[in-house]
Amino acid sequence: MKKIMTLCMVCGEGKILLGLKKRGFAEGSWNGFGGKVEEGESIEVAALREVEEEAGIVPTAMQKVGILEFSFESDPKVFEVHIFKVSSFTGEPSESEEMRPEWFDLREIPFSQMWSSDEYWFPLMLADKLFSGSFLFDRPSTADYSAKILSHDLKEVSAL
Repeated sequence: MKKIMTLCMVCGEGKILLGLKKRGFAEGSWNGFGGKVEEGESIEVAALREVEEEAGIVPTAMQKVGILEFSFESDPKVFEVHIFKVSSFTGEPSESEEMRPEWFDLREIPFSQMWSSDEYWFPLMLADKLFSGSFLFDRPSTADYSAKILSHDLKEVSAL
């Protein structure tokens, strides 16, 4: 079973906006903004909605840069995550019930408090490369446990 998800990375002027997950899946970790695509909703509309709900901003320039599949050893579900890079937006980032946004210098991204796969694909995203791939984890991360990558495949692509 495949679950379609979005993930938006807000970048600009040598910085990236990440959100500290306050509840639910991956609570306690830093991530981009996104979530599941609702019934009847396009992937792009879902991405825009999630950024506005979680960070209080409205993207005005957004490009799809990657598609990654995430799965877990003991779960048949596959998360197909469509990754977007947001280069401009309106509004000011603000805390929501789910996320607390914070700007990070690109040289100080808190990878130790993020999904372990992020260190693999972030360089491609930050270099404006298109990519696709898959990551198999032992189990989901929690506030006390960082998921281990059991296998992965990641490649630069010419189109998505």
